[in-house]
Amino acid sequence: MNILLHAHSGLRYVVLGLLIAAVFIAYSNWRKGSREDSKVYLFALIATHTQMLIGLILYFMSPKVNFDLISEKVFRFYSIEHVFMMLIAIVLITLGRVRSKKLAGPEKHRTVLYFYAMALIIILAAIPWPFRNLGSGWF
Repeated sequence: MNILLHAHSGLRYVVLGLLIAAVFIAYSNWRKGSREDSKVYLFALIATHTQMLIGLILYFMSPKVNFDLISEKVFRFYSIEHVFMMLIAIVLITLGRVRSKKLAGPEKHRTVLYFYAMALIIILAAIPWPFRNLGSGWF
């Protein structure tokens, strides 16, 4: 359990880095009118799905997920808010990637930009940062 928790906490920075890179690359390629696809889009998708798999394992094993204590801030966050916001973000990333594969030219990059940027904002809001007092650290 501890190994998975540390892997999940550490992989968040990889996911954030890849999503930020994908958003900047998508913006740049969109503005340039590029027709080429970027592998960063795919790597961001793979990293977020890997993160989701680890997160789902933790969701069913974690003592922080407790629906009996849902009125308490920490339990409500981990039981409901975190998981649903992350699932929405992963759906957005997946939709953005799938839709972009069907498009050509600058529209491909604009689609990735919009979907990945929305997902990035949701992910940043759903991460249990230490300053939110939800019982987690930076790593």
